[in-house]
Amino acid sequence: MKEKNFEDRLKELEEISGRIKSGELPLDETVANFEKGMKLAGELEKEITSIERKVEILLSTSAEGAQFSDFQEE
Repeated sequence: MKEKNFEDRLKELEEISGRIKSGELPLDETVANFEKGMKLAGELEKEITSIERKVEILLSTSAEGAQFSDFQEE
């Protein structure tokens, strides 16, 4: 199964949020959706943080004369 890209996962999170906010789901489905949404939100936040680090590295190295190095994720 192909992993969803950032935009697809964000859209899924928005859909989950909409279902929860509608108030039409039974409690057990609301809790399951909430858990899935929290997991997605965490994954997205981690990816955003990684991208921010890459941008910071690129900006700092370009200011030093464009000496780029490989980015190592933690």
